[in-house]
This record gives sequence, structure tokens and C-alpha cells, in this order.
Amino acid sequence: MSDYQHEVEELERESATAARLFDVRRIIGGLFTVYGVIVTIAGMMATDADLKKAQNININLWTGLGMLALGLFFLIWQKIRPAVPPAAGESADEGDGGPEKDAKG
Repeated sequence: MSDYQHEVEELERESATAARLFDVRRIIGGLFTVYGVIVTIAGMMATDADLKKAQNININLWTGLGMLALGLFFLIWQKIRPAVPPAAGESADEGDGGPEKDAKG
């Protein structure tokens, strides 16, 4: 293999790593999980006065548990179905028509 082919393979590996690292599901899941834990703890520490303001519904607890569930859903989804960058041939085929389509007619 030539040096050029080694460079291309290395860039493809780096691209795949970057796609997995900056997957939006990881960011959203992480934020919702962290905020869900914080709001759930605030809900567990609610006083009777706090509950009376919300018609005896512990809004912080329920919202925190919902946020926690959503965050964990995103993280599990990202773990089960990791992001896969498109192959080099796929992105070239889906271009603006290119010379291949013009040559075929």
C-alpha cells in the first residue's frame, strides 16, 4: 500500500472516532441525566410549603425523574446504535450529479 492509502485510512479512522465522540445523543443524554439528578434531589428535599404551592404535587420529583429517564434513554440509544460515518464511496455517489451521470446520459 502506498503512503497515500495509509493516510486516507488513518483519516477515516479519525473521522469515525470524531463522529462517535460528538454524537448529539451523548450530549443531550448527558445533560438531561445530570439535570434530572439535580431536579430529582431537589424534589426529594421539598418541604410542605413547596408542595402546598403546587397543589400537593411534587413537580420537581416528577420532572426530575422524567428528565432522568429521557437522558438515560438517549445514552442507551447511543450505546445500542452508535453513529457510523458514511463510507467514502457513498458520499461521492450522492453528489450533485458529477461526471458519472453526465457520461451515462
